Amino acid sequence: MSGLTKVSMEDVSPSRRLGGGIRPLLSPTSVGATAGFLGTMSLDRGDFVAAHYHPYSEEFIFVAEGSVLLRIDEDELLLGTHEAAMVPKTRSHRIENVSASSALLVFQMAPLAPTPEQGHVEVEPVPYPDAPPPSLRTR
Repeated sequence: MSGLTKVSMEDVSPSRRLGGGIRPLLSPTSVGATAGFLGTMSLDRGDFVAAHYHPYSEEFIFVAEGSVLLRIDEDELLLGTHEAAMVPKTRSHRIENVSASSALLVFQMAPLAPTPEQGHVEVEPVPYPDAPPPSLRTR
């Protein structure tokens, strides 16, 4: 892929499988990324992203709006607007909106797993098991 590419949240359909609305924005598919990807998570009041872990990637989370409870294994962090945290690879994590309104998070994951299917392991039942997972497939 050559040249500059701009991607808007409105350009990407959200995946609801894990909960909330997860949108991979800058990914192998959208911009030819090879080292990682960046996306957003939108969570309505009370929504959560089901517990999962990444065998190959660290996840960096920034709260743009709202407040979330980030559970990493047995530990808990309350993150408010403009706060960030890192989830080490192989650590199970769950994100719950504890705001009175919606929350918007920006996340980045790196490095990429060998395949999208190997990049994510669910450890609790997902809210929408029939929905497709976020897509990072390369063309």
